[in-house]
Amino acid sequence: ALIAASAFTANAFADTATDTFKVKTKVLKSCSVTAGAGSDIDFGSVAASAVNLQGTSNITVKCSKKTGYNIGLLPGNGNAAGAGVMSSVVVTPIETVAYQLRKVTGLAGAVWGNTIGTNTVAGTGTGLDVVVPVFATVASANSSPDDYIDTVTVTVTY
Repeated sequence: ALIAASAFTANAFADTATDTFKVKTKVLKSCSVTAGAGSDIDFGSVAASAVNLQGTSNITVKCSKKTGYNIGLLPGNGNAAGAGVMSSVVVTPIETVAYQLRKVTGLAGAVWGNTIGTNTVAGTGTGLDVVVPVFATVASANSSPDDYIDTVTVTVTY
């Protein structure tokens, strides 16, 4: 009787029915940029007669794989061609020291501004951090003794 019951149970579950379902998500393109104090370009202490100063730093960009992006730099004066001015902190009336943001080192290096297709830096995301060097030049520091500073906005368009 036990064998007969087990045979009956096996036959009761011998047929099957199947269906499917999906596991899905939508991955959106994304980018982030890290600059901050660690990216400051500091020309150091220089004589007022100093000319042809060069400085460099890095920013870090991370974009999702295969995501095209453009990095724009905009000095505090809003100059889309990357020609900024550092303003005196104490001296009044305010004096300035002009500088130029550049894509490559050297006094004649390509300018880096904020106009896509003209003077930004383009790339394609890998999903990993990409360290991008930023260069700046000062033709002449001929201003009154003081500390001079400006803030540059980094914009990643993707």
